[in-house]
Amino acid sequence: MGKLTTRGVQKLVREAKPGLTNDGEGLYLKIGKKGGASWIYRFRRNGKLRDMGLGSYSDISLAEARARAGKNRILVKEGLDPLEAKVEDAQADETTPTFTSCAARYIKSHRRSWRNAKHARQWVSTLKAYARPIIGTKPVDEVTTQDVLKILSPIWNNKTETAKRVQGRIENVLDYAAAHNYRDPVNPARWRGHLDKLLAKPSRVKKVTHHPAMPYDVVPTFMAELRGYTSISAKALQFLILTATRTSEVLRSEWPEIDLENETWTIPADRMKARREHRVPLSRQAMELLTQLPRVNGNPYVFPGARQGRPLSNMAMLQLMRGMGYGPDGERGDYVPHGFRSSFRDWTGEVTSYPIDAGAISP
Repeated sequence: MGKLTTRGVQKLVREAKPGLTNDGEGLYLKIGKKGGASWIYRFRRNGKLRDMGLGSYSDISLAEARARAGKNRILVKEGLDPLEAKVEDAQADETTPTFTSCAARYIKSHRRSWRNAKHARQWVSTLKAYARPIIGTKPVDEVTTQDVLKILSPIWNNKTETAKRVQGRIENVLDYAAAHNYRDPVNPARWRGHLDKLLAKPSRVKKVTHHPAMPYDVVPTFMAELRGYTSISAKALQFLILTATRTSEVLRSEWPEIDLENETWTIPADRMKARREHRVPLSRQAMELLTQLPRVNGNPYVFPGARQGRPLSNMAMLQLMRGMGYGPDGERGDYVPHGFRSSFRDWTGEVTSYPIDAGAISP
C-alpha cells in the first residue's frame, strides 16, 4: 500500500473501521474501537516494537504527523528512545532536573556536533549502565563526589577505559547543568585537581594492549603471498601496508582524494584520528595497485563493497588474514591489519636513518 493522502485519511476516519493503517517509515493512523482516530509512531527498541502516540487526528494533520514521526525517527537512529526523550521534554520546566533529564538535554544539544550516531549511542549506553542506577533520579544539584566515586570505583581498575569515559561524560553533564544554573559550578566529577587526587591515574592501572604486529622482516614474504589473491579485500590490505595507514582510512578512501598526477593521497580531517588533514605520498607499488583497480559507477570508494554505494566491510581485511592463517589464535601468528603500522614504525627505527617518530606517519 502506498502512502496515505489527506483524502484517504478522511475516508478512513469516516468509515471508522478499527485498526492500523501504515503510512510508511513507522507512521500509522490508528482507528479505535469507538471510532476515535489518532497518529502512532512505531519503532523498534532493543529488539522490541514500541508504539508512541503523536496526537489525535482532529488536532494533528497528516503533514504534521509525518514531521513528528521524522523527528522521532532521527532519535531512534541516534540510539535514543523517543518515549524517554518525550518524558525529558515534559520535565523541561522543572526548576532542578534529575541527572538523567540533564544528560538527555546535553546529548540532544550536542549530538549534531559529534562524528556519528554511534557516538550518541555510546553516551546513552554508558550513562544508562553505570550512572543511572546511582544518580539517575537524583536532582542534578545534589550529585556529590561520593556519588561519582560510587559509580567509578567498582570499574576503575578492571574497566579503566570505560570508567574514564563515564567520568568524562558525567563531568560534561554536570558542567552543562552548572552553565544552566541548575547547580553550583564546583564539579564533583572534575578529574584535574579533584578526582585525580582520589583515584589512581588511568595509565597506572590500565593494561595497554597493542595490536599484534608482524615482524618487519616477514612482511615482504607476506606481501608476495598476498599478491596472489585477487579479491578487493586483498588489494585494500596491500594498500594499507604500503601507506602505513589505519583500516578505517583505507576503507573509506574515495577517488577524489587520490591525486594520481602528483602521486599523493589526501585524507580529509574529518576521517583522521587527530582531526587534521593528512597527505600520504604514494609509492610506485601503491600507484600501480591504484591504476589496476576497477571503478564502480555510482560508488566513490576506492575499495567498494558488495552493497551499492558502500565501501568494503570493516571486517573484510581481518577475515582475509584469518583465512590465510593469521589473527587471534591463528596458526601462523596473531597478527592483524592495524599491526602493520607498528611493523612500519619498527622498520623505520631499526633499519633506516630516520628517527623512530617518523614511523608514525599519520597523526
